[in-house]
Amino acid sequence: MSNKTEKPYVLRAAEFVYLNIIQIKKQNPEINNIQAFEIFMTTKEYEVLSSGEFHDKWFLKLKNNKFIDSITKKKINAETFRLLELQKDSMVKLLMKIPKLYYTKSHFPLEISQRAFDHLWRVCESYEMWCKETNQENLIYLNIID
Repeated sequence: MSNKTEKPYVLRAAEFVYLNIIQIKKQNPEINNIQAFEIFMTTKEYEVLSSGEFHDKWFLKLKNNKFIDSITKKKINAETFRLLELQKDSMVKLLMKIPKLYYTKSHFPLEISQRAFDHLWRVCESYEMWCKETNQENLIYLNIID
């Protein structure tokens, strides 16, 4: 398959996370994936995703454009839009962040932070699996599924 394979809409958020983590690793080549994910969880981009702003901006753009996606130029049907709304709701719930409570005194992540980390990891795994299944190997940088 060519690199022009159309990405499912539900992978937009995954790609957003994945590309941001790649940037963190490029800026800090000495860190591993786990550290890059932890850094990502302290960024403005994480706040945009975890607050629902990422999806809200996308949804507003879609609504203003009669649900025509600006990238694919195709209309997003009601069922797909409903799935994207569910994705947004789960992201907001799973990525909930409580400031200054990320670590306990023993430096182990609190359960809520660990849940957010695990969700981000799974999101990036799904992005890499899509890349692998559609022969987009050139898009795999973190090698999470290997």
